[in-house]
Amino acid sequence: MPEFPGGAGNFGLFLSRNIRYPISARDGNSQGKVIVGFVIEVDGSLSDLRIIQGAGTDLNEEALRVMKLSPKWLPGMQSGRPVRVAYSVPINFTLSRE
Repeated sequence: MPEFPGGAGNFGLFLSRNIRYPISARDGNSQGKVIVGFVIEVDGSLSDLRIIQGAGTDLNEEALRVMKLSPKWLPGMQSGRPVRVAYSVPINFTLSRE
């Protein structure tokens, strides 16, 4: 299976450092899970980014924006050779109760 550089913990750190909760979504109290689908190419780059499950236009756009910033992943391997892999990740948008 493909892997984000440094593993799942680094992926979470990447998301937390790069996601900017859209002001309109915050003002409208919009929350939810966005599932982003994409293909990890043999060189580790991401292609064919798309929303599989959305949570509103602003949150969907922010999830896609951040995934487009992603560094190259470690590609999936099959029989010792890198292969293209379809993959999806959930990105949760939750407002704190401050």
